[in-house]
Amino acid sequence: MTTSPVAHGGAAASPSPRTPRRRRGGAMWLLALTVLTGVHSAWLTYGTLRLRFERDVARMVFNDNTEALEQAVQQAGLGVDSLRAQLDVTPPPPADSTYLVVSIADRRVWYKRGDSVLFTAPVATGSGKQLVVKGNAKVLRFETPRGRLVVQRRDSAPAWVPPDWHYQEQANKKRLGLVQLVRGKPIPLRDGGQITVRGSDVVRVAKDGTTRALTAADGREIVADGKIVIPPFGTNQRRYPDVLGAFRLYLGDGYALHGTNNPASVGQAVSHGCVRLRNEDITELYHRVAVGTPVFIY
Repeated sequence: MTTSPVAHGGAAASPSPRTPRRRRGGAMWLLALTVLTGVHSAWLTYGTLRLRFERDVARMVFNDNTEALEQAVQQAGLGVDSLRAQLDVTPPPPADSTYLVVSIADRRVWYKRGDSVLFTAPVATGSGKQLVVKGNAKVLRFETPRGRLVVQRRDSAPAWVPPDWHYQEQANKKRLGLVQLVRGKPIPLRDGGQITVRGSDVVRVAKDGTTRALTAADGREIVADGKIVIPPFGTNQRRYPDVLGAFRLYLGDGYALHGTNNPASVGQAVSHGCVRLRNEDITELYHRVAVGTPVFIY
């Protein structure tokens, strides 16, 4: 029997048909391993950020700092635009119910039942000014939100917890630098002392070890070596009493109707977005307006 040269040659010279499959299989395995590694890395990163967020939230709750908690939720991307949600779900008021109307153009608030005006007063509204947030080029515009909102909470003697942008605004105004104070990481000073946190206070520790608590107020922030110090949330220096007046009707996302320690500003476009009233007027509304009352701003 003679052997076919074609068959013999083909068997000897042709590559195995399984070779490309092995290569494809190896490539797919490598791709799968890469994807799994990326997913695992992302999950570890998420877990770390989540633990850090939960730690910060726990500290804020311990210090009864609800405004800082709301800011943390928004910054972590775990919240929603509650004002936008209210616009979608809040129905118009029935004819026999009470509600608030705020006119940004007229800078006036009306407390009404149906078509009847029960109370009215002048207000201050958002200035419309812009602030570029350093570090991420984000632009904040200080406007009063328009739409249909709801009174979520009623506060007596509210303290203002300034957001970080307040300190940048003050630093820009006074042409000073800016430094963030972090718990457990003192800020060294040129004179050999340091600024740090002890309990609920921001303190200055002198070179000889003597310690004194620092004071802070709106427009009179802590300044060290030509820089405004941003105190941590939960410290006494991060709470400004009297700025918001006697009472506040909170609307969500940091916006509210509240009093003021600057009554001359009422009637102007000067706020960072809140609706500002004279203390006697917010007192009147506070004792009339219930949680859940609709607020129409236009």
